[in-house]
Amino acid sequence: MTSSRSIKGAGTLCSEQSPVEDAAAAVLSEEDALAAAELFKMLGEPGRIKILHALSGKERCVHDLAAHIGMGQSDVSHQLRLLRNALLVKYRKEGKMVWYSLDDEHVFSLLSQGIEHISHR
Repeated sequence: MTSSRSIKGAGTLCSEQSPVEDAAAAVLSEEDALAAAELFKMLGEPGRIKILHALSGKERCVHDLAAHIGMGQSDVSHQLRLLRNALLVKYRKEGKMVWYSLDDEHVFSLLSQGIEHISHR
C-alpha cells in the first residue's frame, strides 16, 4: 500500500515524490510563463495566423500577403509590426521592397502543430 503525503494548504499529493523531489524537477518560472502567455496571445488573432501560414511557404511582401489572405495592406502592415515585435517574423529590405518571412523554424513548428492539433477534432 502506498502512502500519500500532504503539504500544508495543498492537500494530498497524488505522486510518491517528496516536496524536495518536486522542487528539484523543472518548474516554469513566472517570467517564462508570462512570455509564453504573450506568445499565445499573439497567436490568438485569426489574421495573424493567416499571415504566419502564408509566410510558412515563402517570404512575401505586404502587397502579396494582403492579396493572398484577403486583408487590406494597412491591416497587414499593422499585424506584421506586432509579429515582428513578438519575434515571430523577420524582414529584409531589397531596395524599396521589404520581404517578410517567419523568424525561425520554431515559429513554423508551433504553427503547424497547432493546425495539426485542430485537424484531429
